[in-house]
Amino acid sequence: MNQPKMNPAVLRLLVIFPNVLSYILLFGVIIYITTNYANLKAANALNLWLIIAVVLGPMALYTTYSIIKRIKAGVL
Repeated sequence: MNQPKMNPAVLRLLVIFPNVLSYILLFGVIIYITTNYANLKAANALNLWLIIAVVLGPMALYTTYSIIKRIKAGVL
């Protein structure tokens, strides 16, 4: 039985879309931290939000690097 092949453009879209969403989430977390800095500091929750931002940043960058590497290699 022949397996149907997925269009490469659709495959790239399915791979890149979650990466774009991770950047939007990171941007939203940074905006949240900057706008609510005083409240987060008063509630002792600033460390948690900074940890979330510090973890999301490198993850998004590594995912972007991995996707670009695969596209250049012709896998995607």
